[in-house]
Amino acid sequence: MDYMAIVYAAVILSGIGIVFSAALGYADKKFSVEVDDRVAKVREALAGANCGACGYAGCDAFADALVSGKAKVSDCPVSKSANVAKALGVKNEEQKPKVARVLCQGTTDAAKPRYAYDGIKSCRVAAGIAGGPKQCRFSCLGLGDCEAKCKFGAIEMRDGIAYIDEEKCTGCTLCVAECPRNIIEMVPRDSTVIVRCKNTDSGKLARAVCSKACIACLRCVKACKYDAIKVENNLARIDYEKCTRCGECAAVCPTKCITIEG
Repeated sequence: MDYMAIVYAAVILSGIGIVFSAALGYADKKFSVEVDDRVAKVREALAGANCGACGYAGCDAFADALVSGKAKVSDCPVSKSANVAKALGVKNEEQKPKVARVLCQGTTDAAKPRYAYDGIKSCRVAAGIAGGPKQCRFSCLGLGDCEAKCKFGAIEMRDGIAYIDEEKCTGCTLCVAECPRNIIEMVPRDSTVIVRCKNTDSGKLARAVCSKACIACLRCVKACKYDAIKVENNLARIDYEKCTRCGECAAVCPTKCITIEG
């Protein structure tokens, strides 16, 4: 009897095991999520910076979004769009590469100080204390919020303002979002003529706080033969589509707020 009981128990346990195995196999087929093999290919084509510039948590999430059609190849400013498009199996839409530029020359010599700041090393914090340590309310504060945010080591602080190494800049736009003064902008990488000022105060007020400020004198507008530069709201602005990079505007600028890069 004991022997038969053991046999019966073994048979019952085996039967239960078979039933559970079948159930698990059915559940696996029924509820399994098919993984598109393009996800892995797209992930390999991405830069792998996990910087979040695309609007997603990281490259893995962005790869999933691309394959599911929730994102576009151009949403990632860091990766080479041609490689990503090839991995995704779609036509590449070439985007004109852009680079971050600091539109300020308010160094310690050019920009007049308001007070000596000796607080937390943060532009955002300093900007909230009586308008910041520089009199110009549009100036770079030079305390390194953008430098800390940059994952590519493309930014450093020198003489009171931020400088961007364009060879290292990937165009991720993280520094643009981080700057409390909004003086970092994305511009075409091949542009060489830049208005490095954001001050929209009157010329008199702007010049009183910074020797490099745009004073809206209109000399640049008169010098440009291609209608590529205009003064709007007391500030010179360049139309990069029209600009031929002749440099005439920079040559006549009395404060040298228009520079020629490269």
